[in-house]
Amino acid sequence: MGIWTDAFIAPPEPTLLRPEAFGRLAVELARERVVRAPWGLLAGRLCVNASLNWGSVSGQARWDRPPVGTVLRTEEYPWDTPDPDDDPPPWGPSHEEARLLACGEKVLDILPALRAAPYGDEDIAVVFAHMDFGNRAITDYFRYEDERTTLACFALARPQNRPLSANTCRDMDDGPVLPVRTCVVHTFKHALGTLGLDGGPLPALTSVTSRYFGPDQISGETWG
Repeated sequence: MGIWTDAFIAPPEPTLLRPEAFGRLAVELARERVVRAPWGLLAGRLCVNASLNWGSVSGQARWDRPPVGTVLRTEEYPWDTPDPDDDPPPWGPSHEEARLLACGEKVLDILPALRAAPYGDEDIAVVFAHMDFGNRAITDYFRYEDERTTLACFALARPQNRPLSANTCRDMDDGPVLPVRTCVVHTFKHALGTLGLDGGPLPALTSVTSRYFGPDQISGETWG
């Protein structure tokens, strides 16, 4: 058994990167062997708090590998309800709908795909299959290889609140949240009873994101 965690990194303010910079961020994550292709580009209504692997549009794009042009929607589970008074994500259900605009193995193809995307008008995500476990820094950090380590770069049309620390197995609390527009989220599983990995956020990842988010970038995690 173990605990699934979605960890995020974002600028301290809800900043939307210029599309060219967002594209370079995604490309550099692959070129510097933080993540591995294939990748998928989504546009529509996304939730930055949706679980990356389980039921989300990002998870469907990663695991189902649908054809370009497919409209994806958040999967509903028996415990989900349409009650608008439900707790917000990540404690309550997410409601996403997005189109798969492009996908591929060559990371440089992300750049022309983004130029054709409705950047700033709709929520955008570039979703990578998993972390690059050919990189010793990645393997040492996670301690073992796991191809379920999906990563998504989000560029949101409007700010969304991301909790700095949240346990989805408990009722919603009043802990601090960070409004985000551009952020990177990745998921991993670790030993039961451990609420995070020692040493803070993944250094190989933060060394890339700091070039775009600045030295005061913020990190947090949701687990459960």
